[in-house]
Amino acid sequence: MDKVRFGVIGAGNMGSGHAASLHGGHVEGAVLTAVCDIDPERLKTINEKYPDVKTFGSADEMYKSGLVDAVMIATPHYDHPPLAMAAFDYHIHALSEKPAGVYTRQVREMNEKAAKSGLSFGMMFNLRCYPLYKKMREIVAGGELGELKRTNWIVTNWYRTQAYYDSGGWRATWEGEGGGVLLNQCPHNLDMWQWICGMPNKITAFIHEGKWHDIEVEDDVTAYVEYPNGATGVFVTTTADAPGTNRFEITGNYGKLVSENDKLTFYKLKTPERELTYGAKTVWVSPEYETIEINVEGDSPSHRGVLRAFTANILRGEPMVADGSEGIKGLTISNAMHLSGWLGKTVELPLDEELFLSELNKKIEASKFKKTTGAFESGDIKAGFNR
Repeated sequence: MDKVRFGVIGAGNMGSGHAASLHGGHVEGAVLTAVCDIDPERLKTINEKYPDVKTFGSADEMYKSGLVDAVMIATPHYDHPPLAMAAFDYHIHALSEKPAGVYTRQVREMNEKAAKSGLSFGMMFNLRCYPLYKKMREIVAGGELGELKRTNWIVTNWYRTQAYYDSGGWRATWEGEGGGVLLNQCPHNLDMWQWICGMPNKITAFIHEGKWHDIEVEDDVTAYVEYPNGATGVFVTTTADAPGTNRFEITGNYGKLVSENDKLTFYKLKTPERELTYGAKTVWVSPEYETIEINVEGDSPSHRGVLRAFTANILRGEPMVADGSEGIKGLTISNAMHLSGWLGKTVELPLDEELFLSELNKKIEASKFKKTTGAFESGDIKAGFNR
């Protein structure tokens, strides 16, 4: 194989962008051969823009066509795992938009099937391409901060209007989308949080549903987490703050790392905090530190970078930006936040996946979004390929 033939599933905002990158020659070794969507008008637009690309009304038709080696999945959240698993059945590689799914039990099944298939499976975690976050991970992993003590991320620059939520009947509903700001806007942030700082083991969250908008899912979240080493963290997000904030702080024994306004600053202690605390001989001590502005210049290839790496993985076995199995980590955090908020108590990891799914199904049963996918089976969610 010298070219990977790509099919895009879902021709909405994200899918059409990926189609443009693939068709425009921005992904070396890749060619766009097919697009799938259930909306005839979207397919008509694709046919007009790309007359050389075959269009399909269902994913199954695309899979059976023999025209694709890999698919880029850009559909509503519930459909990501079933579409990926169906691709593996047809021996087709799969790259999925975020989130990996809505609930971890289904995503775990997808990961297991991907591993058995021997096919390339990736997640569109494009923030992993950003120089700033790559540098933060390098500093933390390299031990320059010492043992972590605290993480704080205020990410409230996700402002959305009511018109945004009214733009699609499936938006901001439990059955249509599976969640609000945690499932739609924040999967990238949650992935970065765990990618850089590691996974917490205890989560206590306050989930406010429809606090600022006429929606049934969460639009305001504050969560407190604890890590296995005793460090703590806070994650705050909403789609209603204007102007919003995006400030990510990581404090360790050797100082503090702060990301804000596309700048990265390292406040490096001259004496490690633990040594200073127990070694100081005077009552009042002002810790001395050096302020270091870290150079994080460089463009990010973003979505195209993920597509390029995924294509190179298929063709030559090169590393992906994010292996598909990584998607369950951030989703575990958001599932735990939801469950903690719903039950009003701290949730410990590993997550009780059956309890989460049971509580989610209660939300879905009461959802104002009318079911289009058939009855529930064995307490599970039955999702269609395209919605």
